[in-house]
Amino acid sequence: MKIVVSCFFMFLIPALQLTGATQAKLPVYENYIRQYSDLAVRHQKKYRIPASITLAQGLLESGAGRSELALKSNNHFGIKCHADWKGAKVYYDDDKKNECFRKYKTVEESYEDHSLFLTKGTRYAGLFKSDIKNYKAWAKGLQEAGYATDRAYANRLIKLIEDYELYRYDSDKGSTDKKDAAKEKEEKKRKPEKQAPFVIKRPVHTMQGLNYVYAGDNDNFEQIAEDTGLTMKELRTYNEVPEDFPLQKGDLIYLEKKKKKANKPSYDHVVQVGESMHSISQKYGMQVKNLYKINRKKEDYVPVEGDVLKLR
Repeated sequence: MKIVVSCFFMFLIPALQLTGATQAKLPVYENYIRQYSDLAVRHQKKYRIPASITLAQGLLESGAGRSELALKSNNHFGIKCHADWKGAKVYYDDDKKNECFRKYKTVEESYEDHSLFLTKGTRYAGLFKSDIKNYKAWAKGLQEAGYATDRAYANRLIKLIEDYELYRYDSDKGSTDKKDAAKEKEEKKRKPEKQAPFVIKRPVHTMQGLNYVYAGDNDNFEQIAEDTGLTMKELRTYNEVPEDFPLQKGDLIYLEKKKKKANKPSYDHVVQVGESMHSISQKYGMQVKNLYKINRKKEDYVPVEGDVLKLR
C-alpha cells in the first residue's frame, strides 16, 4: 500500500516539513503525539508493538491526523479494505484509482485495527521477533514486509521517531519534559583534579582516526560514561544524540568529537533500508550537520534506499 500522507496531507499543507535536529518541532506533530501517545503505549502493552512505531506510522500515514482519509474516515494508518474486511468502506485514488480503504467510527477503532492488522497478518509475523525497543528493526521490517511501496518508508519512520524522540514511549517514560534528578546530578560531576589514572573498563577501538566503543546488550550512556571516565553529556555531544537516546548492541559510541568529513578512501555511501542521516554519520565518524551540508540537503531530507551521499 502506498503511504496515504503522500496523497492527501502534503496536498493540504505543502509547506510543512519534517523536523531536523536543529529545527523547531512542528506544533501539529506535537499535538498529535500528546493526543495519542497514551493510546499507543496501551497498545504496546497489549499487542507488543512499539509505541514509537505506532505513533510514527500514525503521523506519517495520516499527516498528523490532517489527511482527508483521517478527517473523514478516522483511518490513521492507510489500511485498505482487503478481502476479509467486513466494516465500513471509503474510496480514494491511491496506487490505483478508486481504491477501497477501511472506515472507522473513531480514531481508537483505527488504532485497534492497526494493531490487529499487524498481529494477525502472517506477513508481519517476523516483526515480533525483534526487540520491542529496536524501532529501527521494526521500521525496516515493515517496509520489507510490504506495508508501503515508498522506498524510503522505513527511513521516514526512523526520522520521525528520532526527531520527536518517540523512542521514549517504548520504555513508558512518556513526556520528554520529565527529568531524572540523578542524571542531572551526574552531568554536573567532574573528575577530581588529583586521582589515580582512570582505567577504561571496555575495549576501545579506532576508526577514521577516532576512538570509540561498541554498545553491548541493554547498554546505555550512563554505563558507558562510567566505564570510560566521560560524562553522559560529553558522550551525547560527541555522538549528537539527545537524552535517553536508546542504544542497540553493536552501535558505535565515539569518545571524542566526530570529524567534519569522512577520511579517505570513504568518498560516498549508498543508502540502505533502515538508515538515517545520523546512523550514516556515525558509520563514518563525521558530524551529521556536515553530512547534510556536503550533500546540500535540507534538514527535512529523508535518505532513500539507493541514494548516493557524498562523505567529503
